[in-house]
Amino acid sequence: PKCDMAFLNEELLALVETVRPTPGEVEARDAALAAVKKVLVDIWPAAMVELFGSCANGLSVAAANDIDVCLVLPPGVADDTPGKAAAVEAAAAALGEAGFTDLLALPRARVPVVKCVAPASLGGTKVDVTVNNMLALLNTRLLATYVALDPRLAQLCHVIKHWAKRRSVNDPYRGTLSSYAYVLMCIHLLQTRSPPILPVLQGGPGVPTPTVKTAVGVWPVEYCDDVAALEGYGSANTETLADLVWAFFEYWAWRHDYSGSVISIRLGGWLTKAQKDWTRRVGNERHLLGIEDPFEVAHDLGRTIDRATAGVLQKEFERAGGLLREHGGPGGAARLMEPYRAGKNDG
Repeated sequence: PKCDMAFLNEELLALVETVRPTPGEVEARDAALAAVKKVLVDIWPAAMVELFGSCANGLSVAAANDIDVCLVLPPGVADDTPGKAAAVEAAAAALGEAGFTDLLALPRARVPVVKCVAPASLGGTKVDVTVNNMLALLNTRLLATYVALDPRLAQLCHVIKHWAKRRSVNDPYRGTLSSYAYVLMCIHLLQTRSPPILPVLQGGPGVPTPTVKTAVGVWPVEYCDDVAALEGYGSANTETLADLVWAFFEYWAWRHDYSGSVISIRLGGWLTKAQKDWTRRVGNERHLLGIEDPFEVAHDLGRTIDRATAGVLQKEFERAGGLLREHGGPGGAARLMEPYRAGKNDG
């Protein structure tokens, strides 16, 4: 890249501080969680109420006024779909009585959920409550372990998530990628640097015996969450945040094999689409960009992309890589994060 990498690194580190949640935002989320927990434990005293998603794994961003909450009920309660649906309806009724607004119970959704908004006195936080969503909880803990191992992961994720939002390529419902997909892409990049910055927690070289061993339905879950045992794993790699941002865009712009490859943080490498049987379209799933979920391995996070948006996404990667490669001087971060405007050629 022609850009001044030292200056770019300073700019990106400053940007990270602006996109992290403010103390006030964290306080509002904590207050909303406490209020939800009180309501739900009043109904189910033996239940646990846990936060999951970006607010729990250390990768949340500023102005994202929402939390994901899992109601974990004792064995024998809500073990099946009808039971989860009934629990969602009971939770919705209780939250409404407690002053939560904009209630929407979806007991028949693939993952039954109640959506609501905390009272204004608690910051008006948007809350999604799911029941016995164990895979999501375990996934959150896996990602939180990766975040704890090296600060560069959270920094990179904040930059890439902010870039994706500014460039309008962060909406899986409109044919692009979810924040979770971008996080997996960042982890994969740090696993595949030379030397690696992150280990493969699900059983890679130098990783201790798995400390988490369980199963959720048909999906086995095994990984090491012993942060102390892995302290300093990536210290031999001295790449800066700017180096990693460049590596991310260079890889996805010009190096990734879109037609044949699947990235996998479970393996810390790649699989082929043929190995995954992701070479053909099934229903709405096209598998144009292969990103394997680390636990639910039949789930492709890139399945949301269609032919049109695949081209858009690759052009955005090329735009970002091109800016870093061709433009010298300060201001690289600002150019990188210029918002997308339809019809404007800003390549």
